[in-house]
Amino acid sequence: MGEVKNKKVVLKDYVIGLLKESDMDIVEGTITLKLPEGSNEILLKNLYLSCDPHMRNLMSNIQDPDESFVPYTPGSPLEGYGVAKVLESGHPDYKKGDLVWGFTKWEEYSLVPSSLIPFKIEHTDVPLSYYTGILGMQGITAYAGFFEVGLPKKGERVFVSAASGAVGQLVGQFAKLTGCYVVGSAGSKHKVDLLKNKFGFDDAFNYKEEPDLNAALKRCFPEGIDIYFENVGGKTLDAVLLNMRNHGRIVVCGMTSQYGRAQPEGVTNLTSLITKRIRMQAFLVTDYYPMYPKYLEYVLPKIKEGKIVYVEDIVEGLENGPAALVGLFSGRNVGKQVLLVAHE
Repeated sequence: MGEVKNKKVVLKDYVIGLLKESDMDIVEGTITLKLPEGSNEILLKNLYLSCDPHMRNLMSNIQDPDESFVPYTPGSPLEGYGVAKVLESGHPDYKKGDLVWGFTKWEEYSLVPSSLIPFKIEHTDVPLSYYTGILGMQGITAYAGFFEVGLPKKGERVFVSAASGAVGQLVGQFAKLTGCYVVGSAGSKHKVDLLKNKFGFDDAFNYKEEPDLNAALKRCFPEGIDIYFENVGGKTLDAVLLNMRNHGRIVVCGMTSQYGRAQPEGVTNLTSLITKRIRMQAFLVTDYYPMYPKYLEYVLPKIKEGKIVYVEDIVEGLENGPAALVGLFSGRNVGKQVLLVAHE
């Protein structure tokens, strides 16, 4: 294998404000499909890439003192979760032809440290694209966030924001399987219909059509909310705080409404945390990666039996990656946004 063309999506410069397609470039470089001598890295052919809201945070020149994330480098490819085929491996756990998922680059071929590819794909009787979502990072996020942080009990009342998205659609279905009452919010009539008719939510509303979110939540939860799975932040969080029940739990997964804002929205109802003895806890999915085998045991049978369904929005071609990524922040996608780079 010699030198081949390698199309990639690169960040032009650090982003201020809302993400735009023009913040990224499609560049065609080259790569030698051979491992450097003595390398323990892995040479990958990328198949599917995951479009995720948290990628916007990595496009800002903000230094994290805890080093829990490292910003992208302008002029270099974007990085994110993906599914790939191993072309060559310098690590004993992987061999040529293996299918894997983990952290890769937005390009056709990538040379990455083996530490960024934590999982080999063993189950191929489900769509391979599922490993960018329900069987990948988003799946463990929903599972760990809901069960480990939310600690649900049968009969509790659960609210999920961004409920038709990659994580939200799973949280709602996990909650229903646990015997909870579940309501979701989304940004279009079509998505609300999906929540109620495909994912089995008890109720749902279009937050864009609700002039008063507090009133909408009171309508859906006359007795209050036990668990709120937080994906958006801002005004929604503020309204939810007024509608939590005593000893409720707020599971903080993401705050997509605040990403890229020059001035984040304030939250004014935090006193509710005290008066209602609410536990509000954030988490990072990487802390729960050791649970992945347990999660597969839980979810794979339910997928095969049709007890859990998953909606994907698949766009083909790296050149369409910037539009797909930007579309996350206006709700253009329906379900999990996936970028198809190459067929196996």
